Amino acid sequence: MNSHPRAVALLSGGLDSAVVLAIAREQGFDVHALTLDYGQRHVLEIDRARKIAARLGVARHMVQQIDMRAFGGSALTSGIAVPKDRRADEIAHGIPVTYVPARNTIFLSFALAWAEVLGASDIFIGVNALDYSGYPDCRPEFVEAFEKLANLATRAGVEGRQRFKVHAPLIRMTKAEIIRRGQELGVDFALTLSCYDPGPTGTPCGRCDACLLRARGFAEAGICDA
Repeated sequence: MNSHPRAVALLSGGLDSAVVLAIAREQGFDVHALTLDYGQRHVLEIDRARKIAARLGVARHMVQQIDMRAFGGSALTSGIAVPKDRRADEIAHGIPVTYVPARNTIFLSFALAWAEVLGASDIFIGVNALDYSGYPDCRPEFVEAFEKLANLATRAGVEGRQRFKVHAPLIRMTKAEIIRRGQELGVDFALTLSCYDPGPTGTPCGRCDACLLRARGFAEAGICDA
């Protein structure tokens, strides 16, 4: 019988979520990985998520389909062009068109529902408030607010059977620090996909914000991105 506590980890197939999954495993959790197929332009990341989950040995990997293309409003879920070749100061200011309205709120809601069913009190998410593209749902204030909501809006929380905790271990780390941590944990970065606008075979564009942040992170970490 497995004596490890259960946790739900959101796994996109990107670098950050892979590192968070490895951290949850290192902390002794029996990890259930959740990937959302939400109609994203970079849908190839879902295949990467499957490979990461298999490599890191999760208890179960669920891919849940929702269609956020119905709402649009983002370069990742509509025909809006993905910004390319932006300078570091441009990336650091404002909310770009790659922001998907309420995405992390929706993702965490799915993770919370599964966690309540599993009897898991811990939810992991790979948001980051330092090397990020200005998304409002990647800030510590958001994570704290959702954790409070989780304990107010669930039967398990109200009855006191569970006290939900939303873990965001990368929230105050630079991309270079995240990469070094992932290397320590044996994350195979070659399995991850960070690009918002990859080619048909998954080749990164090398020019979108996600690609540029990734490249800078590896350069600052002094590690080759395989």
